[in-house]
Amino acid sequence: MLNAQVRGTLISLKEEGVGQKKRLKGIFKDDTGTLDLVWFSGIKWLLPKLKVGGDYVVFGKPSLFKNRVSFSHPELTPTIEFLNKKQSVFQAIYPSTEKLKKHHLDSSGLRKVIGSLLKELNGKIQEVLPEYLLKQNGLISRSRAFYDIHQAADQAGLKMALLRLKFEELFFLPLKILRAKKNQETQVLGHVFTEVGPLFNDFYHKCLPFELTGAQKRVIKDIRKNTMQGVQMNRLIQGDVGSGKTLVALMAILLAIDNGYQATLMAPTEILATQHFEGIVELLLPLNVKVSLLTGSTKKSQRKVIHQGLENGSINLLIGTHALIEDKVKYQNLGLAIIDEQHRFGVAQRYKLWKKNNIPPHVLIMTATPIPRTLAMTVYGDLDTSVIDELPPGRKPIITKHHFDNQRLAVLGFMKEQIKQGRQIYLVYPLIEESETLDYKDLMDGYESIIRYFPIPDYQISIVHGRMKPADKAFEMKRFEEGTTQILVATTVIEVGVNVPNASVMVIESAERFGLSQLHQLRGRVGRGNAQSYCILMTGNKLSKDAKTRTKTMVDTTDGFIIAEVDMKLRGPGDVAGTRQSGLLDLKIASLVADNQIMSAARAQVSDLLNKDPELCEAPHQILKSRLAEIQDNHINWGKIS
Repeated sequence: MLNAQVRGTLISLKEEGVGQKKRLKGIFKDDTGTLDLVWFSGIKWLLPKLKVGGDYVVFGKPSLFKNRVSFSHPELTPTIEFLNKKQSVFQAIYPSTEKLKKHHLDSSGLRKVIGSLLKELNGKIQEVLPEYLLKQNGLISRSRAFYDIHQAADQAGLKMALLRLKFEELFFLPLKILRAKKNQETQVLGHVFTEVGPLFNDFYHKCLPFELTGAQKRVIKDIRKNTMQGVQMNRLIQGDVGSGKTLVALMAILLAIDNGYQATLMAPTEILATQHFEGIVELLLPLNVKVSLLTGSTKKSQRKVIHQGLENGSINLLIGTHALIEDKVKYQNLGLAIIDEQHRFGVAQRYKLWKKNNIPPHVLIMTATPIPRTLAMTVYGDLDTSVIDELPPGRKPIITKHHFDNQRLAVLGFMKEQIKQGRQIYLVYPLIEESETLDYKDLMDGYESIIRYFPIPDYQISIVHGRMKPADKAFEMKRFEEGTTQILVATTVIEVGVNVPNASVMVIESAERFGLSQLHQLRGRVGRGNAQSYCILMTGNKLSKDAKTRTKTMVDTTDGFIIAEVDMKLRGPGDVAGTRQSGLLDLKIASLVADNQIMSAARAQVSDLLNKDPELCEAPHQILKSRLAEIQDNHINWGKIS
């Protein structure tokens, strides 16, 4: 519950219990009934100050105890003293700690300190918004807002203070980002792809494995338009697993090569990087395109050849993992950088790839689930977004079900039925070894349990996890891909980069331990063939509120943007201009979720202002320029990196 304030009479007060269980209990009455007051410490200090029959104003956090409203350790102020001080009908409640309380800095003490500070600051709090913006949006002054947020005379005053301070925060955030973007558009040059050349055309007319969907064609047009303007492209492609993002990326790669530039594609795991490499090489076999693969497992001799090929320009496309951002990796003329499953990379890592050329390469990001940071950037317009909202013909929506541990036998029976139909199954666990602090089944225990229910040689089971040697991992994966094994028991190493059309069931153990992004990615491992596919979320019986929300969201929708919006509400939108991928923005009072209307209004004002005065040179905007200088970080402007 929230803090509350009640005015009434203290009708009884007595000490109860002995020793450490001693407490002071009071009964408080107003026109609506009675409630309990209880203190477990400071009793000797309180007793002389409180008078039965006295009128008081009670401040504190109410709770229900034995079906009665109760306040633990409330603050009591005599009503006459409260009114004589001309205080408002409500007061600010400040969080405190036991150490602060020992120094008389409880909520009441903090109110006194803050009251003194407000008197000292009277007339000294400088305005940071132009007068015309205050009038247009019905905002009070900054000085008034700071006063009323602590000592408002009434509810209306508090509401106006909140509006003003929230608007200010939600105004300067997009102002900082959008102004940086405008500067980037005028100052950060981009390679110009003027030609739609023979590689692009030959691939489109002769090599396409299937007809492009309308959504894919639309996204390719977006990319084509971006790369003709001489400004660096910074585009996000969002589309569910299997929607054809990689094919769109390949068309962009061919566009870059046709114009004399190199391209690179960075994936988070060797499995995914290898899958991209093998798939793209197969598609490009009829064309004269040199493609290489660079991962942590690449031998030193091979690395040397790759480094030379990149520097002399003989390699057109380099696909790999984090190895791509090593300092030794240098390109002759990198024109396009593609990042797959971007939620697996930090911003600083992506920045290294961005700096691989004197003129930054065009940046194309592919993701099935936009992380909160990217969603927030999209809201503010710093990242151009394309959505592939069509699946190839014949794909059936994945059915997602939630089952508790006590329903396991039914799930195992369903798995057997699917195997009888010739299908394969993923079984994913969050941990590799038993944890003493977490009550979750681990991978090895799960593997042993599955073998008991699916005995060898009647069934064949593979196991894959991050601690295996790459060769062993590849061997087990190949067995599953070829259909030799019916069940793949794995950790989240198979979150991305596994493509087995015959796998129709994804069972996720301890699903409450996974974030929405991971759950959505794991679900995308099935549904790649024509058969109906299923995702089963297994959880314990006791779920937190957030876990219930995540589970319900997965059952209700397969839309990546809806999932990302829920994720933002649960985790926060991330530090838009920083390196944090999730967690709350550095907002002290506003919320991107709860204050969406204020945010939209503030952003509209920012957009209009920058269209008229992008450099903030006009007289009314000088205070905005000064304020931006105060809050501007002295670090790399991560906001430019998608």
